[in-house]
Order: sequence, then C-alpha cells, then structure tokens
Amino acid sequence: MSPSQIIVLATPVFFALIAIEYAIGRQRRHNTYRLDDAISSIGLGMLSQISAVFTRLLRVGLYTAVYSAVAIWPDHPFWTSGMGWLTALVFYDFCYYWLHRAGHESAVFWAAHVVHHQSQDYNLSTALRQTSSGALLGWIFYLPMAVAGVPPLVFGVVALIDLLYQFWVHTEQVGKLGWFDRWFCSPSNHRVHHAVNDRYLDRNYGGILIVWDRLFGSFKEEDEKCIYGTRKPLQSWDPLWANGEVYWGLLRDSWHTRRWADKLRVWFKPPGWRPADVAARFPSPAFDLASVQRYAPPMSPAVRWFAGAQFVALLVGVGGFLWFADAWPLSRSAVVFSVLLVALWAIGAVMQGRIGMGEALLIECGALAMATAALGWVELHRVFKPLAMLIAMAVVWAHARAAGGVRRADALLLAALAFSLAGDAFLMFPGYFIPGLVAFLLAHLAYIALFHQGLPWFPSRRALAATLGLGVAMYGFLWQGGLPAGLRAPVAAYVLVIALMAAQAIGRASVQRDRAALAVALGSGFFMLSDSLLATNRFVSPLPMSQVWVLGTYYAAQALIVAGMLRGRRAGAEPASLTAWPAARSSLADGHPH
Repeated sequence: MSPSQIIVLATPVFFALIAIEYAIGRQRRHNTYRLDDAISSIGLGMLSQISAVFTRLLRVGLYTAVYSAVAIWPDHPFWTSGMGWLTALVFYDFCYYWLHRAGHESAVFWAAHVVHHQSQDYNLSTALRQTSSGALLGWIFYLPMAVAGVPPLVFGVVALIDLLYQFWVHTEQVGKLGWFDRWFCSPSNHRVHHAVNDRYLDRNYGGILIVWDRLFGSFKEEDEKCIYGTRKPLQSWDPLWANGEVYWGLLRDSWHTRRWADKLRVWFKPPGWRPADVAARFPSPAFDLASVQRYAPPMSPAVRWFAGAQFVALLVGVGGFLWFADAWPLSRSAVVFSVLLVALWAIGAVMQGRIGMGEALLIECGALAMATAALGWVELHRVFKPLAMLIAMAVVWAHARAAGGVRRADALLLAALAFSLAGDAFLMFPGYFIPGLVAFLLAHLAYIALFHQGLPWFPSRRALAATLGLGVAMYGFLWQGGLPAGLRAPVAAYVLVIALMAAQAIGRASVQRDRAALAVALGSGFFMLSDSLLATNRFVSPLPMSQVWVLGTYYAAQALIVAGMLRGRRAGAEPASLTAWPAARSSLADGHPH
C-alpha cells in the first residue's frame, strides 16, 4: 500500500477528530473553526498530496539513489529490528528538526514552509495545511539517513509516522500536559511555534520530540495568548497564491536589487530580509501585533452551501486520485490533477468573491470537458462540452436580468456563446467539420460586434497589424503543411475573422485600460492559440495530448471573455448611451461613440 493510499484511509479519522474538536469547541464556547479557513487549509493539504505524485523522484528516488551509491551499512539487519525502527524514527525527527528550523531561518525554505503558517486559526484543519513545493529542496536534509544505511522502506514508514503524529498537536482544546510537554511536541509547545507574538517567533521546531529545541536553544514555553498566522498575512483563499506568494516576493526583490550579490543573498538570508536599495524603493509596513485582523471576506448563505458542496465533491475526487494515481501513466495523472487544481482554485475564488458560482461551474465544466476528451471518455465528454457553454449562457442571462434587462451587448455575447455551443456540438461528431467551422465563424463575428460596442473599429493599428500578421503566418504554415484544397478558402476566411476579433479586443483594452478589458483581450489571444493548435493537429501533424492544449486554451478563452464582459458591465465600463438597444441604434450614427 502506497503512502497516498494510507493517507486516504486515514482521512476519515482526520475528519472524525476535526468533528470532535469542533463539537468540544462549541460546547466550551471556544469554537476555533471558520468554514472558509478550514476549506482553504484542507484544500491546501489536498493540493500537497496530489502534487506529491509528481515529486516522488525527489522525495524517494534521490534518497534511494544515494542509499544505493554511498550507504555505509546497506541492508544491515539492525534497521529492521525493533531498536532499528525506533532509532530510524528518532534519526528522522532529528533531521526534520533541522529542515523545520531552516524553514524559518532561510528565505527559500520559508517560501515552501510558509503555507503551513498562513492560517490565522489554529485547529486540526491547520495540520492538514501543507506545502506543495517542500520536496524541491527538503530531501537534502534526509540524506544523512541514506548515508547511514537506513533502507528506503524504513525511511518512508518513519516519515509517515512523524507526519501523522503532528496532526493532533494542532489544537487549542488541549491545555498543558505537564511532564509530556518537557519531552515531546505537544499542543502547547506547537501553539507557540505557530504564533507571531514577538516572544514566540521562530521557536519549538520539533516534530515528535521537543528535546531538540531544548538542546539547541530554540525552546519557548507557552505563557501568553497566541496570535496565529504570518507577519505578512496572505489575505487570500487562492491555493496557487498561497504556495507562490513568498517565491514571487523573492523573485521581485532579486530582480529589483542592483547588487549581484544581493540578488543571490535574497534567497538565503532570513525571511523578511531585503536589500537596502529595494527596501528604500518599495518599503513594507512594519508588523504591529495590535493591528492584526482576521481575513474574512463576506460570504452569503448560498456561497457557503456552494463552497461546502463543492468541497465534498472535491474530497471524493482527490481520494480517488490518490488511490489510483500511483498505477496510472503520468499523462493521465497530469490530466486529472489539472481538473482537481482548477476546482480547488475555483472554490477559493468563489469564497473570496473573485468569481461567482456560475462562473466557477463554467470553469469546472470546461476542465472536465477537456479531461474527458483527453482521457477518451466519449460519453462524458458529450455531456460536459455542451454543458460548459450552456452554463456560460445561463450566467450571462442571469447577470443581464439582475442588472435590469438584456442589452445589445448581452445579446451579442449570448449569440457568440450560442454559436460556440453549435460549433462544439458539430465538432464532437465526425464529418461535421465545415458546419462547425461556420458556427465558430459566426461566433467570432458576434464577438467582433460585441467588442466594437462604444468604440471605433480597431482602435489599435499595431494590434491589427500584429494579429493579421500572425494570421497570415499561421495560414502559410497550414498551407505548407498540407491544407486540403477544398478547405483553403473557408480556413482563410476563418483566420481573417479570428485575427480581426483579437485585434478588436486588444484595441478595446488599449482604450479602456482596465482589468475587465484586459481579460477579454487575453481571452481573444487564447482563442487564436486554441484554433492554431486545432488546425495544426488536424492538418499538419498530430500533437501529443492535443485535446488538453486545444480545449484547455479554448475554455480559458471563453471563461476570460465572459468574466471580462460581465465585470465591465458591473463597473460601468460601457457608455450610458449603449445600455439598451434603442439608445445604441440612435447614438452610433457613424459607427463611433456618440
């Protein structure tokens, strides 16, 4: 049984203990749980586990390679005796102590470890909040075990034991435990580790044994109320940003500093250290414990139920992935992983208010349509592919009705989505390529008319020249690749229309200069990329995992355009004279805004 399968079997135990802790907290009137924070923490734990499928070479492969090459006592029977197992566990915990300490004393290790500390709550769900990038460098600290001859199997088992032990210490419902606190990592000791109080900062690193901290001067006893989180709060439920925030900050500081030594030093100095020139140009506010506030964006009851239901469905999907992924080809694991990652991001985005529930369903259905096509699940693909566009149309219709009625822009967007739906349906069946091409041609014409609303035709001549140039280059590539004679004219018309669509969208963004218009322009770019990949795969040469690239970019395009247009409407990006059909007709006498 693989470690991933053991984690799956342990999951019901984790949730049972979480439920017990929640019940005790409610009874004591000291509830430490919030739905959004718990979903975020457990979701990051899911991401950590599913990404571990792809980092196994670093976690186990390199250890095994070193063990095979330089182990001093390889295959020694001591390591499989009772005392050997105990010694290996203590050895692992010693190595873990130094890895954990490095995670607080060196910025590049903190960038990975920070994920575990970002929650401003402290409960058993926090224990599941784990990094997805720790394996990139963390394996280095366990190489002494390989050199000593600890077999890979023994190493893997004691690593799992050390990890599982640390689950129970993440709670406020267990007080001090007397003599136990002096020897072992306990809830009291570990609360200190997670606190941002000045007196507690960077203390109590032990995994199972706290004696390492007493020996190496990093121990601090709990003697005042703990405030949890990080000194630079995450302020987000985005799992990707949670894992990448510190890396991005280090990259930015390394880029901006002028001294070459500082460009390297940024990564290895203690967290928070910044080159003097960067700190002067981009100052950060000083940490003030008294001003710490919990991140808690408002959530309606509907969003709470939606997030909860999505979380349960995702939990089932992650459990299935972890159970079977070790036996799957890497390509299949990558496709399923991408769907789970998209769903994790969408749940966080809904809870944060970045997207609506309908938009989340659109993104998830697009991911499922892509995955079912790539995996050859034809019947499911024929469900999710049209469903994605139907959801997009429903989202646009609902927003239009909520805003007071369907305007010309809404009607054009609905028409573009309806023609896209028709194109999707045609392309799912052999022999309907030309009808599908015509349907998408009409969709792009509707998009061009939509992006023209309130603006002149092609306001950026550079964008027009660039997209037409790309279109000509792509058409020449297809011609040389063997484009059938009977399709040369239809494909030429299609290439021209999509190039004009992208030019109009980019020109629109150059005028409006807001995030909504930028999203639409980016979506049009993804449309060009998707169609280029589709044509290359069909007429030039088959692409590996073509459905992933073609459909992935296609649904990214549709989602970005829908989201950008809806946000533009909410922000009032379009002139008031274009808010209804009659006004639009009367105010565009010469094709320019009134």
